[in-house]
Amino acid sequence: MADTLPKVAGKLTPGAPLAPLVWFKSGGAAEWLFEPRDLADLQGFLSELDPQLAVMALGLGSNMIVRDGGVPGVVVRLGKAFAAVRKLDAVTLDCGGGASGILVSSTARDGAIAGLEFLRSIPGTVGGFVRMNGGAYGGEVKDILVDCDVVLRSGELVTLQNADLHYTYRHSELPEGAIVVSARFRGQAGDPVAIQAEMDRISASREASQPLRSKTGGSTFKNPEGHKAWELVDGAGCRGLTLGGAQVSEKHTNFLINTGEATSAEIEALGEAVRQRVKDTSGVELEWEIQRVGNK
Repeated sequence: MADTLPKVAGKLTPGAPLAPLVWFKSGGAAEWLFEPRDLADLQGFLSELDPQLAVMALGLGSNMIVRDGGVPGVVVRLGKAFAAVRKLDAVTLDCGGGASGILVSSTARDGAIAGLEFLRSIPGTVGGFVRMNGGAYGGEVKDILVDCDVVLRSGELVTLQNADLHYTYRHSELPEGAIVVSARFRGQAGDPVAIQAEMDRISASREASQPLRSKTGGSTFKNPEGHKAWELVDGAGCRGLTLGGAQVSEKHTNFLINTGEATSAEIEALGEAVRQRVKDTSGVELEWEIQRVGNK
């Protein structure tokens, strides 16, 4: 099959294990893992790739379960060529799709731009933030995004405005197979000292309340209208619940953790067991926030 794939300037790896690249440290391999050298490499590859082959973007893998059967088609991972962040004007940053939330928020602080501090707390990349309307501590991407550059599955580069994405809670209408290669975030003028203080507050709050030292996938379930997911999970008696090597965190019950050698099937099955218990006890049906991808 390698002979039928487009030639690339970057790195194209068959059967690439994805477990080392995701926070849960579980799951199967990508049929193909593509790490483009630059934007032209990505566009050229997608434009020549068989349209029947699925394409999926992978950032830091922090909010994702890669199923044990692996991911068919091509997984695209953006590297350093897509990780730059620069100041466009007094309150706007131009951010590469592979840039981390820590880099974006730190660059905003250095540029005296407030309103982007919440990105410090989201362990992901700009591409994932844009796709999932990433948010925490009172902020969401829909509040700061101006527009984004996206390479469509066809290889075409287009610019989408905030309104084009029709954001809702942890969801956008980004086209299937599209890769976010850059985005413009706009805040407001601020004081770097105050911005750093807010980032420190957020960091301390996360450290105190979340199992950051564990192999986890971040917030497992969306907060239902009028409820907090963790309270529903706790109320259903699921704190510390285990299935194989997977466990509901005792520190924060909306986090699942891999205690050692958990399979992705165990992690997902534990999540489904929690959903059922919550429905049985409260009548509320929790929705997954974590992406589950690939074959079981």
